[in-house]
Amino acid sequence: MNYDLIVIGSGPGGYVAAIRASQLGLTTAIIEKESLGGICLNWGCIPTKALLKSAQVFDYMNHAEDYGITVKSAKADFDAIINRSRGVADGMSKGVQFLMKKNKITVINGHGEIARGKKVIVTDDKGAKTEYQAKNIIIATGARARALPGMEIDGEKIIGYRKAMTLKKQPKRLVVIGAGAIGVEFAYFYNSIGTEVTVVEYLEQGLLPREEPEISKELGKIFKKTGINVLGNTAVENVDASGKACKVTVKNRKTEKTEVIECDVVLSAVGVATNIENIGLEALGIKSDKGLIQVDEYGQTSVPGIYAIGDITPGAALAHVASAEGIVAVEKIAGHHPEPIDYNNIPSCTYCNPEVASVGYTEAAAKEAGYEVKVGKFPFSASGKAKASGASAGFVKVIFDAQYGEFLGAHFIGANVTEMIAEVVAARKLETTGMEIVKTIHPHPTMSEAIMEAAAAAYGEVIHL
Repeated sequence: MNYDLIVIGSGPGGYVAAIRASQLGLTTAIIEKESLGGICLNWGCIPTKALLKSAQVFDYMNHAEDYGITVKSAKADFDAIINRSRGVADGMSKGVQFLMKKNKITVINGHGEIARGKKVIVTDDKGAKTEYQAKNIIIATGARARALPGMEIDGEKIIGYRKAMTLKKQPKRLVVIGAGAIGVEFAYFYNSIGTEVTVVEYLEQGLLPREEPEISKELGKIFKKTGINVLGNTAVENVDASGKACKVTVKNRKTEKTEVIECDVVLSAVGVATNIENIGLEALGIKSDKGLIQVDEYGQTSVPGIYAIGDITPGAALAHVASAEGIVAVEKIAGHHPEPIDYNNIPSCTYCNPEVASVGYTEAAAKEAGYEVKVGKFPFSASGKAKASGASAGFVKVIFDAQYGEFLGAHFIGANVTEMIAEVVAARKLETTGMEIVKTIHPHPTMSEAIMEAAAAAYGEVIHL
């Protein structure tokens, strides 16, 4: 029962850390109380993308005439869409099971709690406890949907993202509270298959309030055209779920006007709460602040030999961040010299239609940081590939330091932009300058040409505008 490393939690942080540890020769065990792959593979990243793909295909069919194709009586089968999503998730979870066996990682089912002396007590579903010993421990317990006070999730009329993926019946009317990535993606999905959707966001910017304001504004226009009602700068005063329908009372924070919105289901998408309760932090004196475990640049907590990664730490709550943090922590444990993560070069992606992707500074943040900037924009309406694809909505915006040409940030909205953003992430990692992007030959016709064109626009050399 002795291991070099025990990982608590098998999400994209935990299972990646376990595999990397095995590659480096560490005897490794991973503890999971639900399904291998964690929230991301089972209830988050992967199954939601399956739902969104179904919505996209349905969109294509409803607009087939735009491509010279006649399709008769296309219909969204809600049960079949949900079942496909669950099938994709199940397949991915089985893939992680295979990876555990391939890498000779011991999988322990149950709830893990850290004890003194680098021990982990695992309680299985029958209540039996087993003690394990490790030289090092990584906590990767992730997060769950957060509920607003007075709007507790009941799983029927007020739901979180997990239930939104497995509803037995498609709601006719849905109110989404919170316009971050989760709220926006579900708003797009349900609207696409015929549900009447209202999105309520407390912050003034409205949709995706952490993105570049121009991106939020553009997405708001597109959502409005599709029939989604977006209420920005609006607070939820009350949710009455006692009757047949839910009654959501909202108040505009600027005008103080209130209104009541009736719906079948309310989706709470107001962020996440970390899973750090009952895992032994207090007994060991592991420091946390506002629900986040405090760590150094390699993920080590205030207790030597115990590390934390992913959503439970102060970094961005994204799957790819958790994976990267897991690798850094393990390589440090193994005596390597990993480079700490640059948290200003983390790509952010939202998979609605059109997609949104960004990395680095917004224009306002760059100026606030003291940079004099050059900004370039290129609309997809001027892109040959976008026009040919029938996907001309959106644009690319890039931001450079005017003095040295440093690539400060990029903000995309359009078809497939979540696939394009990695070019900018790599360019920034390699300290590529704006003019080097301009002089990098991009294939034609492609959506990615827009990055080169936007960079050229920043330097007054754009060709196709």
